[in-house]
Amino acid sequence: MYTFKDLVEITAKLRSPEGCPWDREQTFESLKQYLANESQEVFQAVDNKDMENLCEELGDVLFQVMINSQIASENGAFTIDDVVDGICQKMVRRHPHVFAGVKVNSVEEGTALWNQIKMQEKAKKP
Repeated sequence: MYTFKDLVEITAKLRSPEGCPWDREQTFESLKQYLANESQEVFQAVDNKDMENLCEELGDVLFQVMINSQIASENGAFTIDDVVDGICQKMVRRHPHVFAGVKVNSVEEGTALWNQIKMQEKAKKP
């Protein structure tokens, strides 16, 4: 069974000089349509309650994240590790009721807390 590390290596190989011409010529802009299409296919799989197809389509969305992150890495902007670190930090930060002992009594309170933290984060950004 392949691992996340394998996926990182496969994505880098596809973009390498020895890789695939199509993958090598992609840009953030050219990939936008594929992310949109793959996301729509995820929605369809959910609507159809088709778990096998959902698994496949989520993989396609993940690959879009991978190839965009690989392009960013090649440009010195960020890496897939930065993406993973960033989402982990965000999930921990926005769920203090899970990771920091804050008490919430309902979904609504949890959602309100998430939104409050998100607004505070956005207010701090330039």
